[in-house]
Amino acid sequence: MRKYLGALAGVAVLCVTSWAQAPAAPQTPDQTPAQTPDQTPTQAPVPPATPIPASPAPIPNRTPAPTYPRLEFFAGGSYAEAGLFNAGRWAGLHGWDASLAANANSWIGVVVEGGEYFGTSKIPSLSPEPFPNGEFFEPSPSPTFNVATREYNILFGLQFARRKYGSWTPIAEVLYGHQGTRGVATPVMSGPLVPKVGTGRAVVAGGGLEHAVNPRFAVRFKADYFQTGSQFPGFAKKTQDNFRFSVGIVIRNRHKKKRTLEDEAEPAP
Repeated sequence: MRKYLGALAGVAVLCVTSWAQAPAAPQTPDQTPAQTPDQTPTQAPVPPATPIPASPAPIPNRTPAPTYPRLEFFAGGSYAEAGLFNAGRWAGLHGWDASLAANANSWIGVVVEGGEYFGTSKIPSLSPEPFPNGEFFEPSPSPTFNVATREYNILFGLQFARRKYGSWTPIAEVLYGHQGTRGVATPVMSGPLVPKVGTGRAVVAGGGLEHAVNPRFAVRFKADYFQTGSQFPGFAKKTQDNFRFSVGIVIRNRHKKKRTLEDEAEPAP
């Protein structure tokens, strides 16, 4: 009996062992074998992401402010066609013209100007105003007499400039101030000289063109309408229409733009 029980126990042990080791069911091609945690394939390491550089902040489009001369000194020769004695004849007078301008910005400035003209004016003997009648005469066909003429003026006003054409700069000016005229006539008959002095206001309106030789120097050409209002003692005040032409040298004091904190922070090119 014990033999049979021992044999039966051995058979039971063999059955349990064979059931535990039985192969899994056959797999179809579409099926993937089950993987245990220990059999999970090792994943390849993921490379670190390359940081994308941030785009630089946009630089504001700052147009540099145009440079302009803070001070301008002009000096040159001048020629005037003037009828300072209202004689119906213009006299060609030579002289000089000088001015100093202080510019508030690139297109407008305040200017003070002075000048002087001198030459000979011809006055009709039959209408010698403001000189005495009957003392001056030159033979026909020119019944006139000569008057040594000198005129001075000092003016204040505004000067305008258009500084956008490279080395060429158109300019314009409007001035107002004081002027004086002195004339000295010599009688035909022997006698003392006869001087006459008149004063009044003066108005100038005109313009011109200047060419920059370098940042410090320029050559200026200008033409102006020059109106005077001389009044001689004993005579009514009259207006004289004159014209003048000037050419000379401009000396500039360049205005430098002040550096700001943004300029200091910008890297050098």
